[in-house]
Amino acid sequence: MAGNSGGPWGGGGGSGGSGGGNGRPPHQGNNGGGRRPDDNNQIPEIDELMKKGQEQLRVLMGGRGGGNAGRGGSGGSGGGGFGKMPIILGALVLAGAWAASSFYTVKPEEQSVELLLGEYSSTGNPGLNFAPWPFVTYEVVNVTSERTEEIGGGRGSSNGLMLTTDENIVDIEFQVVWNINDPAKLLFNIAEPTETVQAVSESVMREIIAASNLSPILNRDRGLIADQANTQIQATLDEYDSGISIVRVNLEAADPPPEVIDAFLEVQSAEQERDRLERRADAYANQVVAEARGQAAQNLQEAEGYRARVVNEAVGEASRFTAVREEYAKAPEVTRRRLYLETMEKVLGEVDKMILDEGLSGSDGGVVPYLPLNELRRGN
Repeated sequence: MAGNSGGPWGGGGGSGGSGGGNGRPPHQGNNGGGRRPDDNNQIPEIDELMKKGQEQLRVLMGGRGGGNAGRGGSGGSGGGGFGKMPIILGALVLAGAWAASSFYTVKPEEQSVELLLGEYSSTGNPGLNFAPWPFVTYEVVNVTSERTEEIGGGRGSSNGLMLTTDENIVDIEFQVVWNINDPAKLLFNIAEPTETVQAVSESVMREIIAASNLSPILNRDRGLIADQANTQIQATLDEYDSGISIVRVNLEAADPPPEVIDAFLEVQSAEQERDRLERRADAYANQVVAEARGQAAQNLQEAEGYRARVVNEAVGEASRFTAVREEYAKAPEVTRRRLYLETMEKVLGEVDKMILDEGLSGSDGGVVPYLPLNELRRGN
């Protein structure tokens, strides 16, 4: 048994090289001598590495390494220090990666939506925000930039052809400008925001055009149609709880389809000519009717005035005759003379007069000079 203890796993290291050489067969000393000592040295090195790893694990867990206290002195502690460095560096790298995943920046024109285990948690404001990964994730959304959707004939498709209430076809081209007012609603309630805005806008515009005639759409009602579309599109998106705000709707073009544009222009020209002639005839009719009504009113007023004048004169003459009759009954001679003088005054008052006196003689031949005192007084 004593001879067996000096084998390769026993006291081979204490007996030196001679003891080992005496215990080997001759052919192993000659043929395998160059490889055998390497195998004996490799096994202790693996064992030593395992022990060092265990010692480092104890140190990291809060214990103290006692396995190497009696071996190697300061050399053992130096090896443990170098063994800690990869672990510390790995921990720092992991901490940096976690911090980079947890801290994020939101620009002034953006907002962030934080999700706790996949459910909505809060909305982040512009600046530096913290979302501890992997429990909290985030989505950053631009809420101030305006997005524009082109709908209609300019896109080379038939989605701009719409039917009016008077059974005409019109080619509509319009823009819908929108932005985001609630990013949380946008992310959780709407799967495809762009397609949703396009579909809702086209549906609303078709409804409005279907309730309108062709002529107002082409001429005067474009602004009214755009405002009405803006209101209805926003109301529909609010029903979806989409978080989308419609900024404006621009109605760029409203024309007949290219296939019938020439015929449509001819019809429009004929309708305008008809309207012009109708307005001209209405103006002439209004003028003639107004003149006839004015003449009739004038004649009626003149007749009323003549009637009132004649009646008043008759009443006055009757009253005057009654008064004269009463005075004549009181003093017939005086009244007769007064009536004679008044009558002569009326008759002679409006004619040129010459007074002749038969008793006068001379060159004037009996002509009495007459001075029209009233005319002289009027001249002064």
